[in-house]
Amino acid sequence: MGPAGSGKSTYCATMAEHFKALNRRCYIVNLDPAAEDFKYPVTADVRDLIQLDDVMEDHELHFGPNGGLIFCMEYVIKNLTWLQENLEAGEDDYFIFDCPGQIELYNHLPVMRQLTEALQSWDFRVCGVFLVDSQFLGESSKFVSGVLSSLSCMINLEIPHISIMTKIDLLPKKSKKKIKEYLDPDMLSMAETMNHHSAKYNKLTEMICQLIDDYSMVRFLAFDQSDEDSINIVLQNIDMALQYGEDLEVQVKDFETDEQE
Repeated sequence: MGPAGSGKSTYCATMAEHFKALNRRCYIVNLDPAAEDFKYPVTADVRDLIQLDDVMEDHELHFGPNGGLIFCMEYVIKNLTWLQENLEAGEDDYFIFDCPGQIELYNHLPVMRQLTEALQSWDFRVCGVFLVDSQFLGESSKFVSGVLSSLSCMINLEIPHISIMTKIDLLPKKSKKKIKEYLDPDMLSMAETMNHHSAKYNKLTEMICQLIDDYSMVRFLAFDQSDEDSINIVLQNIDMALQYGEDLEVQVKDFETDEQE
């Protein structure tokens, strides 16, 4: 999940290829009724249930893009049977849910929380992956905004949560160096670099940065689709959040049989 333009399509495509290389089963479910096309195979597509264009063209509803998307997701919640019927999972199967990018769905509306609660009731282990375009985080003030958005989603959904900076591979070298500072940020120093015209806003900024620094609840991981190590680190963190593999049976090799052969 992540804001519009966060690179979620590229993220899903890259992860699908990575799972294939690791010989791990991965299924991608499209939950974005406004999606247009995919660079990866989709196991289930919410557009078979409802599409944003159809909602916006309805002359009785009179919805724009934002209202229409909220209507679509609320419709999905009312028809969770459709989703459950399209999710046939084995014990070690791994699903990526490609969700809409409208931030309101995550930070104050109940829709996505209701969805995650439904998945958990179906014995899915769920981890929220919050994607932010690294090109958006070029300034300290924008970074703090990204942290607060991620924190808001984390609090609202109440599930294990991973925050990721995408499109690292598209940044120039100078910007990459700057972004690295945000992976382990000094929030207090960052607050000093943000200048405001009003002293009260300076104080507010300091308090926000202090809060982020004190609790360390949001830490971003860098996602570079051209760097296999970067992809592995992201997947390992998600696996740990999901406790993936803990219930799988240990594969024991029969050395005696091998020697006899």
